[in-house]
Amino acid sequence: MTTMPKAFAQAAKKHRVPERVLLAVSYLESRWDCNGGGPSTAAGFGPMHLTDGPAPARSHHHLDGDEDPRGDDSRPPLRPAGRAKRPSRPPASPHTLERAAELTGTSRERLRTDPAANIDGGAALLADYQQALGAPMSDDPADWYGAVARYAGASTEEEAAAFADEVYAVIREGATRVPDTGAEVRLAPSPDVRPSRTWLSRLDLPRLARADGVDAPESLPCEWIPAPYQELGDGKYGNHDLADRPGSQAIQYIVIHDTETPYDETIGLVQNPKRLGWHYTLRSHDGHLAQHVRTKDVGWHAGNWYVNAKSIGLEHEGFLATGGTWYTEAMYRTSAKLVRHLADKYGIPLDRAHILGHDNVPGLLPEKVATMHEDPGPYWDWAHFFDLMGAPFGPDGDATTATVMILPDYDRNRPVYTGCDDQNPDAACPPHGSASIWLRTEPRADAPLVKDIGKHPTGESTTSVYDHAARAVTGQRYVVAERRDDWTAIWYLGQKAWFHNPAADPVAVPSRVLIATPRPGLVSIPVYGRAYPEPEAYPPDVPALPLVPLQYTFPAGQSYTVGLTTTGEYYSATTFDATRHRVVRGTQEYHQIQFGHRVMFVKSDDVVVTHA
Repeated sequence: MTTMPKAFAQAAKKHRVPERVLLAVSYLESRWDCNGGGPSTAAGFGPMHLTDGPAPARSHHHLDGDEDPRGDDSRPPLRPAGRAKRPSRPPASPHTLERAAELTGTSRERLRTDPAANIDGGAALLADYQQALGAPMSDDPADWYGAVARYAGASTEEEAAAFADEVYAVIREGATRVPDTGAEVRLAPSPDVRPSRTWLSRLDLPRLARADGVDAPESLPCEWIPAPYQELGDGKYGNHDLADRPGSQAIQYIVIHDTETPYDETIGLVQNPKRLGWHYTLRSHDGHLAQHVRTKDVGWHAGNWYVNAKSIGLEHEGFLATGGTWYTEAMYRTSAKLVRHLADKYGIPLDRAHILGHDNVPGLLPEKVATMHEDPGPYWDWAHFFDLMGAPFGPDGDATTATVMILPDYDRNRPVYTGCDDQNPDAACPPHGSASIWLRTEPRADAPLVKDIGKHPTGESTTSVYDHAARAVTGQRYVVAERRDDWTAIWYLGQKAWFHNPAADPVAVPSRVLIATPRPGLVSIPVYGRAYPEPEAYPPDVPALPLVPLQYTFPAGQSYTVGLTTTGEYYSATTFDATRHRVVRGTQEYHQIQFGHRVMFVKSDDVVVTHA
């Protein structure tokens, strides 16, 4: 079998494409993964993402479960009936796999499943685009900007340029990765390459009009596709709430979601006033960005009204169970630029206490915990994402530090999950890098997984890719409960949770942070899924919401890391008339803690906070 590095070298030489260009285009499209011949959300295949036919049909995760995305118990749950409406016509596709088959004489099936053939097909396409532009078949990567821009299949000049600019950023920076084939691929940095952007005009693409009020870096082409704020009758309305953030409330969180459906269908959903609204959607194959809700307004996306009211929601095109295969570099890079921009603008710290996955958002009430969502899942590469934001994770302390950050090597960390195959849910998922590690009841590999009584009130934790009950993930920080040989125990959901952490190949690093411990004399303290004001803080015209603890116990003798400290707030927004919306502020102080896979809250009166 031809190795990946050899396949890139051979295809580049055969089609007279600079190898650096071929490697960088593939890295942006697939991170050099082969994906087992499975299609992307855009019906693309292989390391060169050759597209062929309509996108796979799936339904949006917000519509499949029992979670109420609005997450406000002062209003009836938002659970729209019926399936998502599909577009009246399928989105246009360049069908590049068909053209690659014509150029190479290779069958479509082989182009889908044979990585070397796929790479050869991608190189043939680039050469074809270069010749069609009348550009030279040069050895200099700088001369290939137009062909690279066309490879994205973009419909506007800005989108094509954004894709090409990122390809050339990869060429300048270089990249090294172990993709799903298991063999390292390397692109040496070429910092002096500066592309000739004049070729872009030869593509004759229309310009993208940038709407007023779009909140994104100027370097990112951002389309404005508004989510409707509309009355529906009987006092109902959709699909978000108007607000005046950050003047009315500080924005504390950015929540990372995946879509579980192709981009075009996702866009159809956010335009439906009877459904739900989030702030941004990112397309997988080229990282294209669309904004739907102003950042000043509150989206219905996280399933927890407290988090919704203080967050910005980003939907990333992809599927949790196959997320690592088609969470592309193009999408990671756009998302990282957007999150960095929003974090700088709104003063949001770049850490895992503030940049949350949907799977880290707590249930609002005990009965809501089991229905909360699990995306973006264990295949989202948090370490790489934070590297791209210029906020890399790393150690802070030594072997005696009382707190650790979970930080496995994503490419080499390959836990065995199940549940990726709908037809055979007990089958093991294909081997793939992961940001998550297993947590066990004892320091041995065959010990049972720890239990999450909220997610599994009567059953046990499972190895399903959708079940994070016994998993910790990159960037999360925990207090060490015990160390024994190559095993480390952390406090997790009121219990000791063990993970294999040998000194020669650690999956966690020392990380100093504040920790919370129950005040002396308290046997245990409650934990909450929201930080709402005390009852007496509510004005007469706003019904007070009770402070209901979750089903977990935080006992004496245990400690948990503190991510942020805040005072109770509630955004009362139950009517279409935004002039009647109110922010209720209390004096009760809370600490957000990393209690399990999800963050939760404790009252500051119940704990003592110290440095680790």
